[in-house]
Amino acid sequence: MKVLALAVAVLSLSGVAQAAYPERPVKLIVPWAAGGDTDNIFRPFAQAFQKHLGQTVVIANVGGASGTVGAREAKGAPADGYTLFAVHDYIHLTYYTGVADTAYSDFQPVCSIASTPSVLTASPKTKWQSVQELVADAKARPGAVTVGATLGSTSHFFPAIFEKAAGLKLKYVSYDGLAQRMNAILGGHIDLTDGNLTQKGKVEAGQLRFLGIATEKRSPEIPNVPTFKELGLDVVYSVTRGLLAPRNTPDAVLATLDAACAKAVAEMDFVKSMGVQGTEVLHLDRKGYGEFLVRVDGENKALAQELGLLRR
Repeated sequence: MKVLALAVAVLSLSGVAQAAYPERPVKLIVPWAAGGDTDNIFRPFAQAFQKHLGQTVVIANVGGASGTVGAREAKGAPADGYTLFAVHDYIHLTYYTGVADTAYSDFQPVCSIASTPSVLTASPKTKWQSVQELVADAKARPGAVTVGATLGSTSHFFPAIFEKAAGLKLKYVSYDGLAQRMNAILGGHIDLTDGNLTQKGKVEAGQLRFLGIATEKRSPEIPNVPTFKELGLDVVYSVTRGLLAPRNTPDAVLATLDAACAKAVAEMDFVKSMGVQGTEVLHLDRKGYGEFLVRVDGENKALAQELGLLRR
């Protein structure tokens, strides 16, 4: 009887320990500097997320090496649910281009939260008022038009897709994340970069110029900006962001995180914040997000090969 009572007590304590998660603040690693798109999207998410998780969510900006420094830190963290990873499609691209040795499969999916369409953005110091004028000029001066990109990431692939579709030769200049690229283009140090509707205010202020949006249809937020498709270029591209946890995180913890995520993305403050940033709320639970990651990983590997960027 004593042995049975002890076993019951152990099982009971185990159940209490599981039910107690989270007992302390959760760290969310954002692998880019503060002020970039990923940071700006995950900060309002973290506010809604912690409300439903029942613990403080602390954002840690761990930038460097095209997002790979943060990825390595997240990969090496204990699989206990107290360190999470804010990720987007770059995790596939940096792996296949050989920039990083960290893959999406080093983690477990929690949920996706948002999708942001790319907009080809120019410095107002350039003479182009349209994609057609850019294409004509770039063809006349191969390799002279500069584009700021985080090499091996989405901001590299989007202009590379445009470059191939239009038959151009661009010159790439490397920056570590959107914040650095925005400083460069605002200062007139580069001609182009991968932007999005977050920069709409700067466009209206004459600090930047939107040339084309990589969506199927024009955005109601910027109705005067044409899609590449309507210009005869097959360029459709967006960046999907989500949450990952270190591999071997317990199912019970993942289920708690998944449930909190579903409630967080439905919060009106989060939805409104995404609208201001030209971003769509895109929620997939951990099963759906896992399937999405598998599919997108294959697509990005094929894309890297098609663009001549595949290194592994």
